[in-house]
Amino acid sequence: MRNQLKTPDMLRSNRWLAANDFRSFNHRSRFMQMGYGPEDWEGRPIIAILSTWSDLNPCHHHFKERIEDVKRGIYQAGGLPVELPCMSLFESIVKPSALLYRNLLSMEVEELLRSYPIDGVVLMGGCDKTTPGLLLGAISMNLPTIFIPAGPMIKGNYRGETLGSGSDAFKYWDEYRAGNVSEEELEGICGGIGRSVGTCMTMGTASTMTAVVESLGMSLPGSSSIPAADKCHNRMCAEAGRRIVDMVWKDYAPDQILTRKSFENGISIAMAMGGSTNAIIHIIALARRAGINVALDDFDRISREVPVIANVRPSGDKYLMEDFYYAGGILALMMRIKDFLHLDAQTVSGKTISENIKNAEVYNDDVIRPLDDPIYKEGSLAVLKGNLAPDGCVIKASACNPKLLKHTGPALVFDDYPSYKAVMNNEDLEVTEDHILILRNAGPKGGPGMPEWGMLPIPTKLVKQGVRDMVRISDARMSGTSYGACILHVAPESFIGGPLALVKTGDMISINVAERKIHLEVSEKELAFRKKELKLGETKYQRGYGWMYSKYVLQADEGCDFEFLLNSYGATPGEPDIY
Repeated sequence: MRNQLKTPDMLRSNRWLAANDFRSFNHRSRFMQMGYGPEDWEGRPIIAILSTWSDLNPCHHHFKERIEDVKRGIYQAGGLPVELPCMSLFESIVKPSALLYRNLLSMEVEELLRSYPIDGVVLMGGCDKTTPGLLLGAISMNLPTIFIPAGPMIKGNYRGETLGSGSDAFKYWDEYRAGNVSEEELEGICGGIGRSVGTCMTMGTASTMTAVVESLGMSLPGSSSIPAADKCHNRMCAEAGRRIVDMVWKDYAPDQILTRKSFENGISIAMAMGGSTNAIIHIIALARRAGINVALDDFDRISREVPVIANVRPSGDKYLMEDFYYAGGILALMMRIKDFLHLDAQTVSGKTISENIKNAEVYNDDVIRPLDDPIYKEGSLAVLKGNLAPDGCVIKASACNPKLLKHTGPALVFDDYPSYKAVMNNEDLEVTEDHILILRNAGPKGGPGMPEWGMLPIPTKLVKQGVRDMVRISDARMSGTSYGACILHVAPESFIGGPLALVKTGDMISINVAERKIHLEVSEKELAFRKKELKLGETKYQRGYGWMYSKYVLQADEGCDFEFLLNSYGATPGEPDIY
C-alpha cells in the first residue's frame, strides 16, 4: 500500500462538494434534494456500488438484498454508499452473445466512475461476462476497488439425483434426443437444475472467473467460493463494504495489486480448477488493460505444470461448487498448489496470498485432490497451433473423451449455425463419429461476439448410436459448463480470411493435444489457391454499437478487447473539469 494516507480534503468527491463556488453549491443542493445532509458527505469517502442486478438475470437476483449488506458495511466504516446500476449481462439469455457487450459494460463502468464524485468502488457481478466487464472498466479508471462475486447456486436435484447447471442440461437433452428420457422427465429435470439464486454451480465461466479474480487479489479471501444462498455471503458483502472505505483512505488501487505475478496466479488457478476456455480471453484482456502482456503461450506453459485438482463437473465426475466450498474452497485449493503460486502477490485484504492461505485446510480429498492424485495430470486448458490456427486455438482437454486427444478425421463443414441446425437431425446425414464438425464465421467479428456455439450438438443419427463426443472445431466459444472435444477460438477467425475459411468438407484434419498441434492435411499450394478464390462476408451491423464492435474488436488470442481501450493506445483521461 501507499505510505501516505488520504485526508478528507484529498478525496476525489471533495472536488465536487467542498469548493466555495456556485458549482459546488449546486452539487450540494442536489445531494440535499435526495435527502442527504452535509453530515453524510463531509469528511466521508463516497463509495459507488456498481450492481448488475436485473429481472432477467437469475444469477444476480439476490443483489437487491446484498446491496443493503454492502451499504451497512460502508456506513459502519464511515463512508457514504451510492448505488449505480449498470448493464446486466446474463449469458444464457443475452443474444447473440454476452461477449458482444462485455466491452460496452467496461466502458460504462469506466465512464460512470470518472464522471461522478466517486472515491472507491464495489463491483457486484458473477455471471460470465459481468465479472471481466466490470473489472476491465475499474482497472482503466484505477480507483480503490473490490469485486464481490455473486456466488454459485445450490446443487440441482431431480428424483434424488444431483444435477449440475449447463453440463446436465446438455447431457439430458441428448438423452431426450436419443429417446432415453421422456418429455415428463425432461420437464422435471428442467425445473430441478436451477434451485436458487446464483451462478452456475458447475465449474463454468462464472465460477472460473470469480476464482481467477480472487486469485488476482481483487476480492476478499475466500469470497469466490461462498454459495449465493448462504448467509456467509451476506456477511462477506458487509465486510467488503467496510474494507473498501479503508482502501480509499490508504489510496490502495488496482495498479498496486495487479502485476504479472498476480496474472500468473490467475492462470494457475484456472488450470487447477478445471476452468472454462472463456477464461483465456478474459484474463488476456484484463492483463492488457493493466499494461501487462499476457499471451496464449503463458497459458500453455502453466498448463503443462499445474494439474487439475478440483473434482468439479464438467472436468470432475461428481461434485459441484457447493461441495467445493464445504471441502475448503478456493483458499484450500490455493494451499494445495502453493508451490505454483507467487505467494508474495498482494490482495485487496492488504495481505499477501501467503498470509491469506496460511490457515487454509482441505476437508475432503476427493473434492480437492492431492497433487499426486489429480483429476487430470495437466491444466484443464491446452493451446494448439498449426496451419489451421497460426495464432492458436484452445481445448478444454480435461473435459473430453481421452481417445479424441489424438485424432485424424474428415471435415464436415458448416458456414453458419443455421446451416448445421437444418441438417443435424437428418438420419441420412453422411457423418460418422470420426468426422470433425467445423463451424465457421462465428468468431469475434463473424458472430459477431463469438457466440457460445462451439459445442455443436452431436448429430442425432450418432446420438441414437450412443455417440456422446466427437471432435468439433470452431472460431466460436462454448459455455464453461460444456464438455467434449471442442477446439475453439481458432485465430485468426474465418470471417477475416483465417485458414478455417479454407477448409472443405472431406479435408483431413489431425489434432494432437499432447504435442499441441492442429494441422489441415492440404498442400500449401492448394491453400494458396483457395485463399485467392475466397470471398469474405459482410458485417451484420451497419450502424450503432454492433458496427463499432465489429470494426474494432481484437481477435480471440488478443482478448477480444477494443484496441482503443488498451492503455497502450493513448493516455487515460484525467479528472473531469468541474465548472
